[in-house]
Amino acid sequence: MELTRLTTYAPQPHTERGQSTKISVDKKGERIAYACGKSVFIRSIDEPSNCKQYTEHTANVTVARFSPSGFYIASGDVHGKVRVWDCSSEDMVLKSEITVIAGPIKDLAWDADSQRIIAVGNGQGGVFGRAVMFDSGNSVGTITGQSRCINSVSIRQQRPFRAALASDDTTVAFYNFAPAKLNTTLGGPEHHTNAVQGVAFSPDGAYFVSVGADKKIFLFDGKEGTKISSVENAHGGSILSVSWSPDSKRFVTSSAYDRTVKIWEVDVDTKTPTSIKTWTFDHQQVSVVWTPRADDFIISVSLNGDFNYLSPTSDTPLRVIQGHKSPIKTLSITGTQTSISGDFNGAIYSYDLSKGVATSIQGSGHGENKIITGLIKTPRSIFSIGWDDHLRTIIDGKFTAGIATDAQPIRACLMGSTTTLALLTTKELRVYTLAGPQPSVAASLKLDFAPTSLSASSNGEIAVTTGEGTPSIFIYSYSSGAITKKEQSLPISHSVGTALSYSPGGTHLAAGDGAGKIFIFTTNDYKKIATLTWNTARIEEISWNSRGSHIAVAGLDEQIVVYEASNAGHSKNARMAKAHQGGVNTVKWEHEGNNEATLVSAGADATVKRWKLKM
Repeated sequence: MELTRLTTYAPQPHTERGQSTKISVDKKGERIAYACGKSVFIRSIDEPSNCKQYTEHTANVTVARFSPSGFYIASGDVHGKVRVWDCSSEDMVLKSEITVIAGPIKDLAWDADSQRIIAVGNGQGGVFGRAVMFDSGNSVGTITGQSRCINSVSIRQQRPFRAALASDDTTVAFYNFAPAKLNTTLGGPEHHTNAVQGVAFSPDGAYFVSVGADKKIFLFDGKEGTKISSVENAHGGSILSVSWSPDSKRFVTSSAYDRTVKIWEVDVDTKTPTSIKTWTFDHQQVSVVWTPRADDFIISVSLNGDFNYLSPTSDTPLRVIQGHKSPIKTLSITGTQTSISGDFNGAIYSYDLSKGVATSIQGSGHGENKIITGLIKTPRSIFSIGWDDHLRTIIDGKFTAGIATDAQPIRACLMGSTTTLALLTTKELRVYTLAGPQPSVAASLKLDFAPTSLSASSNGEIAVTTGEGTPSIFIYSYSSGAITKKEQSLPISHSVGTALSYSPGGTHLAAGDGAGKIFIFTTNDYKKIATLTWNTARIEEISWNSRGSHIAVAGLDEQIVVYEASNAGHSKNARMAKAHQGGVNTVKWEHEGNNEATLVSAGADATVKRWKLKM
């Protein structure tokens, strides 16, 4: 068997309330680069489903910037490291890794020659940035003159090179470059009076602009660094980001607290910026970039991760790109090339896998920071469970109802029939009937142990794992409105049970543990017939194909492994290492043919991926 990747559906950028998110567009305006978790994603602007993922950072990435040449990306992380790598090839070969500061990188900028980089952030010992050669990491000047975290940096792309740095200490540092040498520090009562969040040189080098938490905009001479003009109360709150138009006559700003994006035009005579366009959104606008495209395209980023495609000639976004921005916990196939998935932040999105388009589920859901632990599809609706301790109903892309589970839900699954659902919480085992307008409890049983996973068969049997004492599987039966515990329990290993799955016909039960082992039992006598050991860490999910011949396994070891369960004693397998950075949380069978199949997975890197399996 052989497993190959078909498609990666990228997540949205990582965002934080009141903090700027850094995004970058290449010189042709075709691709956008940004960070999410420990990965950097490069996406086509016109076809967002076309993307590449860079996974070589060992810490969360904070910024990624294209070089002016378009051949390299420099990306910085929370450990103060900058990695420079080839973004023009599929291999994404590392050019250099440079430790810049002892703390998170907040921003970086390239010079016009694609040879030098200034990286800045929240360092220790008074060092908040460095200017280095991109290939060797050798110093090309020192960064001094500011006393707190540096949030943003921009380099003039014309000679003589200049650099501007924005700091939490309310100043803008203006440098001659290169080598980097402090020219002047722009601060005091005539400048910013709160943290400076962003700086940007105009493409022609005539100006640079700074924006800050004091709601002010300042325009400076790009060569001399002298103040030209300013705007008070430019937004209703902190201004987080700024970007220039390709013609250097306008710039765009985004604000957190008034949730707006504004276009400003620099008056030819007075050199004073004037607002000429405003968009208002439902979420904070944490980033904005004006692309170098002929169609005058602007992209802003909302706090919920949405990309908003804007045009100066339109009052509404031309397009909104949605998706997860937190690790994905659970996923369900909902139809032909469609799926639905829930993440650790409480967000649920449906995906059109043929187009790579994600759409958020509307309405009053599980709430922010409430992990979605299960999604169950029935012919007329989808049911979700989450850490708000509710079982909720989704119909036509909207939440319609919700009932309390009275304890934190762990797992849920259908019991063969599409009108009966088994639900496991931290305190009890429940069976719901789904025949009415909303789910109702048909039976419940208090548990005297801490359960960890659940699966139910089509013949009414329910399996529950525990990690207390000797890790075991307990078998229950549901009949005539009652749940009954059977006498036998199945010891599985020395590690806690983490995943369970009955085969479609109920003839076999697969169980996974915290050490990466998988055990297969026959259900007529619950005899163990195989132990599968290709995974090396916690098993997160086991999924049977419709014929009951193969299982797909999602593991914390970042692997997807497909086993031939029908020949368990001499099982063949297909493996995909590094399937999801940080671990694979869920995998499902999407389509099956005679000799091949398609799988869909999701994991800690917040991506959804499709895989082709050759049997």
